[in-house]
Amino acid sequence: MIKVIEANYKGNFEIALAFSDSSEGIFDGKVLLKHQGPLLDALREETFFKRFFIDMGALCWPNGLELSPAKLRESCVLETA
Repeated sequence: MIKVIEANYKGNFEIALAFSDSSEGIFDGKVLLKHQGPLLDALREETFFKRFFIDMGALCWPNGLELSPAKLRESCVLETA
């Protein structure tokens, strides 16, 4: 099972991610924020968006939003590490 092992904020709602399979990529949060939902509303503020953390290999935020590592990997622009 793939996991997020490192996440670094790059600016402009982009997060550089490193995965347990040695792949790396950029997650564009602006794509996620095109969707609607109560958990996404807080993320529209960049200050809150930058409060992400990794929990059990998933990318998470303090409001309870959790993004699956497999889905993140699919949505990232990947580069091989």
